[in-house]
Amino acid sequence: MQHAHVPILGFAAFSGTGKTTLLTQTIPVLKHHGVRIGLIKHSHHNFQIDQPGKDSFRLREAGASPVMLVSTHRRAIITEISPEQEPRLDDQLKLLDQSELDLILVEGFKAEQFPKIELHRPSLNKPLLYPNDPNIIAIASDCTLETPDYLIQLDINQPEIIADFILNQFMRSV
Repeated sequence: MQHAHVPILGFAAFSGTGKTTLLTQTIPVLKHHGVRIGLIKHSHHNFQIDQPGKDSFRLREAGASPVMLVSTHRRAIITEISPEQEPRLDDQLKLLDQSELDLILVEGFKAEQFPKIELHRPSLNKPLLYPNDPNIIAIASDCTLETPDYLIQLDINQPEIIADFILNQFMRSV
């Protein structure tokens, strides 16, 4: 990732495995340790950040792009992607202000080349990703798996252990 100026770590899995749930549990643990975290989430849906009838929606629909919506609490920049194409992670990193971050976590973009933790639940009957992705550095699962020695196994139900792995193994190695 040419445009990653801080460590970047992905959480990769099939839909329904619990990526967002695990991230919402792990991020507060990392924040407690003083880690400043940015996040990029890939969506396969045509999401709307603004709502029909609102000024920002109407201005974007009129043709303005990007549209920056700002309040005393947060900022959102809405940019139309034209022509419609699958986003690339490195292109998104170019647009992310990383100057005050220690770590970027990524949900999705599982086909791209950057370090990832694979999430796997055998009960979902989905194949493991690591055999076809040399960028997977650990697997978080709800049971012990037969994996090569180089892959660290983590308990998907223990966000504290996953945060510890990120802090003491991943961030210290990059």
